Amino acid sequence: MKLIVGLGNVGMQYEATRHNTGFMVVNSFADQHHIVLGKVKMNARFGSGLVDGEKVICAEPITDMNLSGGAVQPLMHFFKLSTKDMIVAYDDMDLPVGKIRIRDHGSAGGHNGIKSIIRCIGTNRFNRIRVGTAHPKRMAVDDYVLSPFTAAQKPYFEKAKSEAVDALNDWVNGMDIKRLMNKYN
Repeated sequence: MKLIVGLGNVGMQYEATRHNTGFMVVNSFADQHHIVLGKVKMNARFGSGLVDGEKVICAEPITDMNLSGGAVQPLMHFFKLSTKDMIVAYDDMDLPVGKIRIRDHGSAGGHNGIKSIIRCIGTNRFNRIRVGTAHPKRMAVDDYVLSPFTAAQKPYFEKAKSEAVDALNDWVNGMDIKRLMNKYN
């Protein structure tokens, strides 16, 4: 069994924003596999399905972004999953738009949703897919992450989202994280 978590903010006003990159990746993967995120409990919206014989749970915390660990930890506990069976997709300003990076551990890098997960599950050793949003040039960080990609950035973001979904498919199909890193980083 695998758990794929996307980070974002709940609400129509945030749907297409950079900070909802994780939600967009998980929704794209779920749509591809006809997984409906229709259940709401444990501070998350989630759904499950079979992907090439593997049970996969796709989840989005419905907490504030900064409290994402309050959904991830209960999901892991309820489904009796270890960190090696989970991957988290989220936005990263330290990467240019259009780039993804896969890691099996690391610091939060200033991302409050990741800080919350690390605090709640008690380790920084979990798989993640960072999707680039780039740093703002003339805008406050909060305003930037809560705004949509520009028209010029959208094609690059769509490419990165597609690569992230491809990486998730490879991961679900048994590709280990080191091989994923070699293939996609």
